[in-house]
Amino acid sequence: MRNIKLTIEYDGKEFNGWQKQPNKLNIQGTIEKAIESITGETVELYASGRTDSGVHAIGQVANFKTNSYIPIDKMAVAINSKLKKSIVIKEAEEVDENFHSRLSCKRKTYRYIINNSYNGTAIYRKLEYHIPMKLNVEEMKKAAKYFEGEHDFKAFKASGTSSKSSVRTIYNAKVYSIDERIFIELTGSGFLYNMVRIIAGTLVDVGLRKNKTRRYTKYNK
Repeated sequence: MRNIKLTIEYDGKEFNGWQKQPNKLNIQGTIEKAIESITGETVELYASGRTDSGVHAIGQVANFKTNSYIPIDKMAVAINSKLKKSIVIKEAEEVDENFHSRLSCKRKTYRYIINNSYNGTAIYRKLEYHIPMKLNVEEMKKAAKYFEGEHDFKAFKASGTSSKSSVRTIYNAKVYSIDERIFIELTGSGFLYNMVRIIAGTLVDVGLRKNKTRRYTKYNK
């Protein structure tokens, strides 16, 4: 039995999240069907973490076990041939039988991109959130640092969270800007359901606090 680790990139807009759900298009089930079509086996794909509906990934890690003899250097190409263009296996690697994508995961990073221009963008509109009001990036940077460390994030989880404990560790929380885009990045041991989304929304509120009444005519002043 071989244990195969996949590094996956996907556009989450057309999927109802990672996890398999009956009668709903999902990433896990789509990849499992692709693997079954090339190996003839029904497999279980284990991810480093579940992503919500609409969330993209550029480095999701997942593993499955197989008796297939497909050469490892051909595995990614073979699976990709059966996938929609919105999912790409970037790399396939044979790993130790004890490797488990979720249990072996050390840290995860989430990134939110805010387009802080007045008119927004047509090309990247599905990849970033448009806020036409000027955000105070310096205040957002200061606020982000309060999330670092081990804390009880009970106030930052959505209803429906199944985790018994709401204590999590965030190793790094940073906000930075490049031209008209603002980036919010959180790296931690793990996250609660919608936790990062709620934190990002909180930081946006901080950034808007002193600018709510400003019109775009004052944008560059």
